Amino acid sequence: MADVAPLSTRVLVFAGCLALLLGLAPAISRSAQAPAAAQNEPPRKTSDPYTGDLSIFDYKDRDEKLQVERVMDILGISAGKTVADIGAGSGWFSVRAARRVTPAGLVYAVDINPEAVRYIEKRASRERTTNVHAVLSRPDDPMLPPNSIDAALLLKTYHEVADPVVLLKNLRKSLRPTARLGIIDRNGNGADHGIDRDVVIREAGEAGFKFLEEYDFVKPDREDYFLVFQPF
Repeated sequence: MADVAPLSTRVLVFAGCLALLLGLAPAISRSAQAPAAAQNEPPRKTSDPYTGDLSIFDYKDRDEKLQVERVMDILGISAGKTVADIGAGSGWFSVRAARRVTPAGLVYAVDINPEAVRYIEKRASRERTTNVHAVLSRPDDPMLPPNSIDAALLLKTYHEVADPVVLLKNLRKSLRPTARLGIIDRNGNGADHGIDRDVVIREAGEAGFKFLEEYDFVKPDREDYFLVFQPF
C-alpha cells in the first residue's frame, strides 16, 4: 500500500500552491492585457490631404529650389525607366520625370484625389506627354503593377499618409529589387505639414526598406530633407 502524506502536510502544500497562483494572477492578467493596450494606442498625427488649387505647385523657380534634376539623378531616373510619383498632385514632378525617362519609359502619377487625377490627365494631354499614366489610388495602396517600378518619389506628401507602413509595404510589392524610393518632406509633428525624419526612417524600416542616404539640398533654407531607401 502506497504511503499517504499526513493531512496536515497536504493542507500546507495546497495552501502554498494556492498562494503561488494568486500571486501570479495579476502578472498573468497584465501580460494578457498588454497586446490589447498596444493595439489601442492612437495613430501618429497626420495632416489633411491638400484639396485646393493644384496650380500652386507649379510656382516659378520650383525646379531650381528643389533641384529636381539632381533628385532624379540620385533616384536613378533615366531613359527607359518606370517611375511612380506618389501623391502626384498637379503632376509637377510626373511630367518632369516623363521627359527624363523619354517615350521609352513610363511614369505613374498616383493620387487619392479624383480631381488631381483628372487634372494630370488634362495636363498630360495639353503638354502632349504620352508616357504619364494617372492612377486613382487608395490611401494605403498605390495600386501599381507588381515588380514594375524602378524609382518612386513621395514629394511633400508623406506627412499626409494616415497608414504609412501599410502604404509602403504595398508600394514595396511594386518595386524592382534595385529600385530606389525617395521621400522629401520637412521636420514636424505630423499635423503641421511635416513629419520628423526619424519617424520616416523607422516606419520605412518596418515596411521593409533600408535607409541609404540623406540630403538637405532640396530647399535653400535646409528645412526640407531628402531620404533615400531601397527594398530589402
